[in-house]
Parts: sequence; structure tokens; C-alpha cells
Amino acid sequence: MLLEKLKKILPNNDNGYPLEFQKIIKNLYPSSSPDDDIVCFIWNAYLFSQEAHKGQKRHSGKPYFTHCSSVGVTLSEWKMDSKTIAAGLLHDVLEDTEVSRKEMLDAFGDEVTNLVEGVSKLSGIKFSSRMEQQAENFMKMFLSVAQDLRVIIIKFADRLHNMSTIQYLPLIKQRRFAIETRDVYAPLAHRLGMNKLKMELEDFVLKTLEPEEYKSLHKKIKATKRDREKYIDKFIHPIDLELQKFNINAQIKGRAKHYFSILGKMRKQNLLFEDLFDLFAIRIIVDKIEECYAVLGVVHQLNTPLQEKFKDYIATPKSNGYQSIHTTVFGDNGKMVEIQIRTFAMDQTAEIGVAAHWIYKEKGSKGKTGEADIDRHMRWLRELVEVLQSEESDPDEFLKLLKVDLFKDEIFVFTPKGEVKSLPVQSTPIDFAFEVHTQVGLHCSQAKINGKIVPLNTILKNGDSIEVITSNSQKPSYAWLKFVQTGKAKSHIKRWVKKEQTQQSIYLGKEILEKTLRRMKRISILDKIQKNPQLLGFNDDDSIYFSLANGQLTVRDIIDKYEPVMSSEEGVVPESETLTERFINRARKHAKGVRVDGVSNAMLIFAKCCNPIPGDEIVGYITRGRGVSIHRTGCNNIPFMEGEDRFIFVEWDVSSSSSFIVRMKIIFEDRKQLLKDITESVSTLNINITSIDMKANEGIATCIMILEVRDTRQLDRLTTRIQKIPNLIEIERI
Repeated sequence: MLLEKLKKILPNNDNGYPLEFQKIIKNLYPSSSPDDDIVCFIWNAYLFSQEAHKGQKRHSGKPYFTHCSSVGVTLSEWKMDSKTIAAGLLHDVLEDTEVSRKEMLDAFGDEVTNLVEGVSKLSGIKFSSRMEQQAENFMKMFLSVAQDLRVIIIKFADRLHNMSTIQYLPLIKQRRFAIETRDVYAPLAHRLGMNKLKMELEDFVLKTLEPEEYKSLHKKIKATKRDREKYIDKFIHPIDLELQKFNINAQIKGRAKHYFSILGKMRKQNLLFEDLFDLFAIRIIVDKIEECYAVLGVVHQLNTPLQEKFKDYIATPKSNGYQSIHTTVFGDNGKMVEIQIRTFAMDQTAEIGVAAHWIYKEKGSKGKTGEADIDRHMRWLRELVEVLQSEESDPDEFLKLLKVDLFKDEIFVFTPKGEVKSLPVQSTPIDFAFEVHTQVGLHCSQAKINGKIVPLNTILKNGDSIEVITSNSQKPSYAWLKFVQTGKAKSHIKRWVKKEQTQQSIYLGKEILEKTLRRMKRISILDKIQKNPQLLGFNDDDSIYFSLANGQLTVRDIIDKYEPVMSSEEGVVPESETLTERFINRARKHAKGVRVDGVSNAMLIFAKCCNPIPGDEIVGYITRGRGVSIHRTGCNNIPFMEGEDRFIFVEWDVSSSSSFIVRMKIIFEDRKQLLKDITESVSTLNINITSIDMKANEGIATCIMILEVRDTRQLDRLTTRIQKIPNLIEIERI
């Protein structure tokens, strides 16, 4: 028999097997005979990884393979399938050894190799102070995970072992690892229903980032352990006796809450450790769902319940698959005791979440429940990826939307047909409409909650029944972004608003150009633009009109390109300049010019892509035949310019007493005395307002201000002050 043969080649110990390998097999087959083919497959992966990592050491000084075997053991504890466990044993082989993809493919096949590659890609993800780089890394991670959920489960096992040995890393790396775990991996584990993993990761984070708080909590909890256990035993005893009378087979145990949640509650409610009542929860586990409700009746008969603390997550499961009945009752001495009642299957799902649904994969079926749960998690991930792809030009925005979905608390509401929808706390009918369907959200005009028409910004409550009324003439409003909660709603509203603004800019740009050319009797240039927009470096004429409306192009630029002789002979009348062009030229007159490596007023051109003005940090780029092009240092076009040797140091040639002009766009919810609040904020900083233009439309007020400020620090102070004004939606420099 194969297992007997294996005993002869395995390192010697009591049973003839390596201890870690024994753990993997025992976890997979606790009470049944092992499958020879599966054992052989995992053993091959075990030996392959051990040989590949031979000679490598961890920071602790132990052989590197001890990490790989620990990942394999964790995956077996989560009852993952043999392919996932093999990939866990091999997860660092492609990245950290000389083994090629072909070698792994020949030895273990496509499925295992693809899983190992997926985990290897995730290993490149690091937190960075540069938000954009960090966001792009997470975008890559979710694209990979959305293809196979097991990739993140292997990564979880890898992260759990790394956190358990984090003390051997340098302090800077410890902190980076812990923050990354706290902000992404722990909430993601919660989102996938892996509650036990979430608690373990959070406690490791607390131990790393706040070691003194951790030690203090550990000491206090240890000191009260005996009293706590005595109280739990006394509380459980009458419940146990009653359940025996009803012949209910139940497992009752007290569970201490993890340190991270205890500290979080102390800080949130401003309590001392001694003031906390619920340091533990009682968990009652039974065989059948109907027995859960029978147990609930027994508990409420013996103890007075606290009604507002009752939650039935069996009837309405959480979006991560969690099911249980939660109730809080008054025990001896008026202490509140939290009780969780669930079946053994629900308990397994609550502990290891989505991982629980691979248990029966080796037998050929996960069952309908398992498939449905995995489908739900994959649907959530696919929605994230859909948002990701729509926000790929703005990774910062994706990271914000990701955190909205990761950190949300839930409410449950109903459609008119009784279908349950899960939404974040503070959600509105608009969020509900987008959850039903994107088109329903885009055309939502009215909403009814429990049969009554309500404003669209009404906050939904648990159990509300919502009916959405749509209209083809209704369009999303920019003001909706002020109160919607879901990433899906925010993404689609922003996309729609951006599309509308683009169309308006195209219309405005075309109108400006057409009127100016008619006045100059050069209307034929419009036909030339339509036939050859590439002359200006654009793919179509709409892009030219858009750039003109947004100040990236001027009418003079267009005439110079299409009729250069006419432009130089006749000149363009001053009225042809756009408001943006006049503003930028005026700002530049406040400076003598730009000093290029110590030489004033060399042959210069100011880049239209970023429109630098005095006070901005700038950089010079030596062009071919047009002198030095001046850009803001943060200009998006800089990375695409060829040749680092063509960049040159430049600086504004301004005196220390000079001021410079900036243009601000501020959007508020319209209200009385809004203009007064804005002008007072400006005047208190002794800033001169050169121009102000304010318009209101559909409850949204847009203010365009041109100001004279001393430096960017003064501008930052003004921005901070304006942000404190109530009902602000957006502030930006344009």
C-alpha cells in the first residue's frame, strides 16, 4: 500500500512521517481513511518545495521551508482541496527559487501552477506613501483574485504565518506589514466570512503596533480569567439542564472576545477595562436550524432579553455568508451576556467563511449551499472589478471605493417582491436603486419607503421595504454624491457626471471657436479642423473643442496651426482669448519670467497641459526647435517624455514680496449667506479677491474666484479654512 511505502522514505520519527505533513493529512482526514492519490499528490508538492528552498533561511534563522509547511497546515485546517494545499506548499517556489514555470507545470499541472503564479503576483504588493502606486497594486490584486478566489485564501495563510513571526523583522518592516494587514487583509477576511482569521490577524496587528496596550490588556484579561470562567459555568448550567429535557444535543461554550475588538470598544465608548461587561460571549451550537429557535426560547425563558440587541442572521444572512441568532440577556448581578446560537455547519462557515465550501470538492460536489456562497463572494469581487475597470484612470478613486466596500456595516432592506438586499449603514434609496440595477439607479426620480414617498436622501433602516419610481427624463445629480454610500452608486454617478460635463465642454468649445472665427471671417477653419484634427495632435474635432473649453488650447493656437500667415498678418483680437487664457496670462505678468539654470527669459513656452503659474513648482523640458517647455512638477505628461537628459532646472524669477494669482472652483449645496461665509474666510487671511463669479443651479452653487496670494502655503491655509464651511461638496484649483 502507498502509505506503507511512504513510511520507509520519510524522515524518522515515531510514526515515520514529518510532523507537519502528518498534521496536513490528519486535518484532511480526521476520522476517515486517507485517499492514497491525494496523499501522494500533496507529498510530492511537500518534497518538491523542500528541495527547491534547500539552504534558504528565514529572518528567525529557521529553514525557509518551515514557512511553506506552516501555510500548508493552515490550509488543511481550513479544509481546502488538495490542489490549493499543494499550491500553498509551493507558493514561494516560482518567486524565490530557480525552479521554472515549465518545471512546475510538468510536475503539478495547470491548476496548481496558475494558483502559485497568482500568489506570486500578490507578493509584489506593498504599501507605499504614494497613494496611486498603492492603489494600482490593489487593482492588480483584485483582478487576480476575481479569477480564482483560492488565490487570496492561500495569501491569507501566508500572511497569518508571517504575522506570527513578525518579531524577527526590522521595526520599519514590522510596522508596514502590520498596517497593511489591518487596513486590507483583516477587513477582507471579514468580507469573505473568515471571522477566526480576522480576529487572529487583528490581535497580531495590535501586538505589533501597540505592544504596551496589548500587554496591559493581556495582563488584565488573564487576571480576570478565573472569575470569568466561574461566571460562564454558572450561567451555562441551567441552560444545559433545560436542553437535556428537550433532548437537544448542544455544545455550549464561552468565548473570550479578542483584544483588538475589546480595545476598539473601550476607545469608541470611552470606557475603562473595568467598565466592560461583555468581555465574552456564550456560543450554543446544535444540529438543526429548528433547534436554534428552540434554544432561543429556552434562553429567553431563563433570562430576561434585551430586545434591541436581538438579531436573526439565520433568516437574513450577512453578505459574507454569516448565519447565527444573536441575543443579549441579563445574567446574575445585572451583567449583560451576549449569546450566539447556530448549527455546526453555520459555525464552520462563521469561522473559516468561504473556505468552508471547498470541503466536499474532493468528493466531486460542494453542494448547492456551497456553490451559492462561492457565487455570492465571486459576484461581489466581480462588481469590484467592474468598478475598478471604470476607474482605471483614477486609481485613488478605486482605493476609496474599495475601502467603502471593505469596511461597511450592513443593513437589510426589501424589494416590493420581498427580496432581501444588503446595503451599508446610512444608505439611501439611490444606493438601493443601483443595487437593483444600474439603469434603475441612473433614472431614479422618486422612492417610497414602506408605502410613503420620501426624499431621495432619506437614510434607510433595517427591515424597510423600498419601491423605486423611475423616469426616462431623470438624470443623476452631482448632489447625489454627497449622500450615497455604495461604491457602485458613486462610481456610476461620477461616470455619468463626467460624461455630461464632457459633452457640455465640447458644445461650449465649439461655440467659442465658431463665434470667434465668424467675427474674424475665418469660418473655413472649422472645415479644416473636421478634415484634419491630427494637425493639432488630436484624433477628432470633439477633442479639440473639449481642450479649448478647458483652457488647454487657445483660439490663437488653432489659427496658428491651420492658417499661420493670416494669424501673423492680422493678429487675433483680444476678445478671442478664453477666460482661462486671460487668467493664466495675467498671472504670468506678475512675474518677470522664468530663470533657466540662472539665465532669465530664455526662449520659453508654457505647457498647455498643466498651465504653470508663479508659485507652482516647475521643471523645464528642452524641446526640439521650440526652446524650453515649462511644466508643473506634478504634470501627468512628464513620465511620457523621452530622455531624462532633456530635463533642466528652472525657477520663477520673482521677488520675495511678489504675489501671484490663482483661480479656485468651489462647489457647495446652495443656502443663504453662503457668499458671506466664503468671502469672510478669504478676508480673514488678508487675501485680495480679484474676481468672483457665483451661480446656483438645482440646489448646487458653483463659485469661481480669482485671488492674489503670497505663496502656496497661504493658499493651503485658505483651502483648509474653506473646507470648514458647512455643505462643501468640492474645492479645487483650476
